[in-house]
Amino acid sequence: MSIKAEYIWIDGTRPTAKLRSKTKIIADGGSLPRWGFDGSSTHQAEGHSSDLVLEPVFSCPDPIRGGDHLLVLCEVLHTDLTPHPSNTRALLRPVAEKFAGQEPIFGIEQEYTFLKGERPLGFPEGGGFPAPQADYYCGVGADAIFGREIVEKHLDLCLAAGLGLSGINAEVMPGQWEFQVGALPPLEVSDHMWVARWLLHRVAEEYGVTASLDAKPAKGDWNGAGAHTNFSTRAMREGYDAIITACEALGEGDKPLEHVRQYGTGIEDRLTGAHETAPWDAYSYGASDRGASVRIPWQVEVEKKGYIEDRRPNANVDPYVVTRLMVDTCCTELARREQI
Repeated sequence: MSIKAEYIWIDGTRPTAKLRSKTKIIADGGSLPRWGFDGSSTHQAEGHSSDLVLEPVFSCPDPIRGGDHLLVLCEVLHTDLTPHPSNTRALLRPVAEKFAGQEPIFGIEQEYTFLKGERPLGFPEGGGFPAPQADYYCGVGADAIFGREIVEKHLDLCLAAGLGLSGINAEVMPGQWEFQVGALPPLEVSDHMWVARWLLHRVAEEYGVTASLDAKPAKGDWNGAGAHTNFSTRAMREGYDAIITACEALGEGDKPLEHVRQYGTGIEDRLTGAHETAPWDAYSYGASDRGASVRIPWQVEVEKKGYIEDRRPNANVDPYVVTRLMVDTCCTELARREQI
């Protein structure tokens, strides 16, 4: 028998990369070979030297095709097998390995917005606006919820694929939803997130709807879309001093701007200080404070151990980038404190 292997990769579109995929037929029980593609058609190469390489790094059952068919996430390499500049996973790998002893784990909350044409689901088709934000978050009923059928199908497919989803909920704006991945180590949570995003786009496609990761899909008095990133190390899960160390490390010197500049396109439009955000150019942390850059959950403050939530990343953030930045910044400082 033959197996359909859907090779998935991240392209070179700027300012926000997109997902691409194509199907390879392999023998049942065969290995997943390297494959090639035309980088000049994905903003990753010039036409005079366009061959690039797909290196399989993660695979899971394909829940759409079923059977023994596979989804195969790939890194992009040059033909000399060195990482392509668009390959942000290759930058995360050495950082994750360096600090693996601290056992960093992540849970990422992926917000997204369903669009029909250029308008969010739930917005009147002829123009104008729905009722103001109030009843949509975790709501129920046809006057508050738009797109649930797609959301439920996406969740079922992700679970069938073996991805580490831990929940879903309707968000604050009509047509806006969230799924959570983790808690998992940096590479694993990022791989699962990218495949879950691919499945989201693929499912929405069947309904003639776009799943947008735009940070501010509706201008005006509407919430933006983020990817709140929950983070902990073994030391943070065991004691509160490490929690404070991580929070302060993220606010040290140039670190706030270094992170924010890589936390997704349109960060200034979303991080305004309104709609449960801190200003993009100011750093703060606090317990149970959704208006802070970094939130310490109330139960963490009570139990004096646990995790922190970086609320700054946009919905369109690259999970390989945000996990690398947080591990490097927090784990470097935690290691330094241990040596004192």
